[in-house]
Amino acid sequence: TNPAETALMRQRREEAAADHVPYAVRSRWIPLSKLPRHLIRAVIVAEDGTFYSHSGVEWYEVRESLEKDIRTGRFARGASTITQQLAKNLFLSTSKDPIRKLKEVAIAYLLEYHLSKNRILELYLNEIEWGNGIFGVEAAAQAYFGKSAADLTLNESARLAAVIPSPLRHRADDDSRYVLRRKAIVLNRMAERNFLRPSP
Repeated sequence: TNPAETALMRQRREEAAADHVPYAVRSRWIPLSKLPRHLIRAVIVAEDGTFYSHSGVEWYEVRESLEKDIRTGRFARGASTITQQLAKNLFLSTSKDPIRKLKEVAIAYLLEYHLSKNRILELYLNEIEWGNGIFGVEAAAQAYFGKSAADLTLNESARLAAVIPSPLRHRADDDSRYVLRRKAIVLNRMAERNFLRPSP
């Protein structure tokens, strides 16, 4: 079933309560079948280019992440697949603790075992954070572009994909250097994979 609330939503609500500020969750479900192909492709190239070929975890990226964390003495580098990000959002927290990372990996494998790739992607697009109190692509499309996610253009889709790594610092409708640079990266990756050609 579609989750009514995620661990990240609860974490954000608790953080707001601790700071004595109001907090409201904006979220509306949209089926994967209703989303434009260019949006799905933009998110995949931005966050997990090998999503459809891995089993939930990219061990090369995990090793690189751990080596950098050890070198720098802090847990910072993400190195999470879409499935790992979903595991974190649904069940865990934003903590950089290595034990949390191990739990994330274990849950990612369980998600891949029990769910299809398309169901994982549908959950991801509907549950991840896209701004303060904004969860899921439908709520994000309404908040930033005043339309349903089903009607997003290629440019708007690339903008949404661009801000996934830091949705509390950057808005998809902003023309900041960060958003424009990340949007260009997303579009270039789509072009390299022939994702910008019209579908037959």
